[in-house]
Amino acid sequence: MDRRTLLQLLSILGTVRPGHAQQEPRQQPPLRVTKEQVAGALTLLGLDFTAAEIDMMLPRVNNGLDGYASLRKIEVPYGVEPAFTFHPGLPERVPAKGAPRFKTTFAHARKAKAPADLEEVAFWRVSELAPLVRSRAISATDLARMYLERMKKHGPKLLALVTLTEELALEQAAAADAEIRRGRYRGPLHGIPFGAKDLFDTKGIPTTWGAEPFQNRVPHADATCIERLYKAGAVLVAKLSMGALAQGDLWYEGRTKSPWPTAAGRERREYDRGSSGSSAGPAAATAAGLVGFSLGTETLGSIVSPSMACGTVGLRPTYGRISRRGAMALSWTMDKVGPICRGVEDCALVLHAIYGPDGHDRSVAADAFHWEPQKPLKSLRVAILQKAFDRAAGEQKKVRDQAIEDLKSAGVSMTPVEYNEDLGVIRFLLEAEAAAAFDDVTRDGQIRTLRGQSPGDWPNSFRGSRLIPAVEYIRAQRLRQLMVERFEKFMAGWDVVVIPPTALLTTTNLTGNPQVVMKCGFVNGLPQSISFLGGIYDEGSPLRVALAYEQATGWHKQNPSLLS
Repeated sequence: MDRRTLLQLLSILGTVRPGHAQQEPRQQPPLRVTKEQVAGALTLLGLDFTAAEIDMMLPRVNNGLDGYASLRKIEVPYGVEPAFTFHPGLPERVPAKGAPRFKTTFAHARKAKAPADLEEVAFWRVSELAPLVRSRAISATDLARMYLERMKKHGPKLLALVTLTEELALEQAAAADAEIRRGRYRGPLHGIPFGAKDLFDTKGIPTTWGAEPFQNRVPHADATCIERLYKAGAVLVAKLSMGALAQGDLWYEGRTKSPWPTAAGRERREYDRGSSGSSAGPAAATAAGLVGFSLGTETLGSIVSPSMACGTVGLRPTYGRISRRGAMALSWTMDKVGPICRGVEDCALVLHAIYGPDGHDRSVAADAFHWEPQKPLKSLRVAILQKAFDRAAGEQKKVRDQAIEDLKSAGVSMTPVEYNEDLGVIRFLLEAEAAAAFDDVTRDGQIRTLRGQSPGDWPNSFRGSRLIPAVEYIRAQRLRQLMVERFEKFMAGWDVVVIPPTALLTTTNLTGNPQVVMKCGFVNGLPQSISFLGGIYDEGSPLRVALAYEQATGWHKQNPSLLS
């Protein structure tokens, strides 16, 4: 036996080397993470440790790998949230006491009369449709059939339709008609057809999250907000498109379109603009008169942005206002559920039906929602980010200036204020949580099947976000708390702040404040929008000012001419 073979054998047996009497310890397994790799990672993190400190770190870093591997072997169902909860507002905040104050502008409406051609009501607001259904001037069944036919005709062209729920819709509509005939009227949503973003679980109906890996996903239960809409008597006609895993308007069938094409698109008779934001289908379908209203979500602009592109009224409620149980999670501390409608009061009606604790989502507070459409405007303290409006130019500035004048004419007195903080530096909180939510499909490679594979799309973000340190994530959450405190101090003097829709978008999505966005005019045939911010758990105030603007203008009556 040669010396080399002898040494190999002795090493395997863990005995002594030639010439040594003492027993040598077993060789440690080779390091999976080397000193050079740790040094490179520290450079990435902006840290400078000594060579000796890195040597000491190495065993801990390598031992941790086994723990992570063991952790990944434990199945954690998708619906399980992390053991932490974000609550908007200051730590000492307690839910406001008292019963909800809720009135409507049409509570004492005269018996309604339906037009000869039922399709004429396709663009009517819920506040206009409800009296028709309640008085039985039209049946819920006929209304559902009308919207179903419009969805079949226009939904595929807009790429807004994922699943038509025709059988369920007609069954629910027939039940609504029977109840109304018996005098059991559930409220303004009774018999009203709606569409839901395809991230809300619907029992026995595919809920695909707009993404290739989940096309065959069929839930076994309804999301809380879907249950509550059913309880209110609403009729589900369609699951509507969303950007894959709640990013943008691109899903596995293509890009959802706004029903407002450019001049060139109108000339070519084609929809040539994306509907923007992940609540793309709900906004497009609502603007196009394919549903009575729709339900969407926002994490960082996904109600605001498509409402701007499609000219709808969108309400992003306070974080923790509506249960997210049964809704796809993107960012557990930022996701918010909200309505997309054709009228301001419609948003109040939908919110009234679905808000409040459900015993599942621990982020939901018990504050009552107050909707007082007759509340005197003079009783509201209204501010305006005037400098943000002044940054607009050309035709857009003319439209916004006119909107401000129309608000004043409606009786809204506004005080110019400034607030410039918009800490995009910590928006990686969203990306870190999203990467955690979809870690499994990142690891097994299914994320590569998504249509969007550019540097700004989720696949690249999920991979890159694996390098976000836990320490930096927690530091960012601490900074977020400082942001909440500063913004609460700013909002303490105001009930409503009038803003351009994307002003303070990152800040207010991180603080959890509610926002209403709505049409305020057109530039080159494309809708323009104005927005209203409210205080934590006070959607009623921005909705009240938005209603005053809607009543003083006629923009909500201007709807797209759909391409045949």
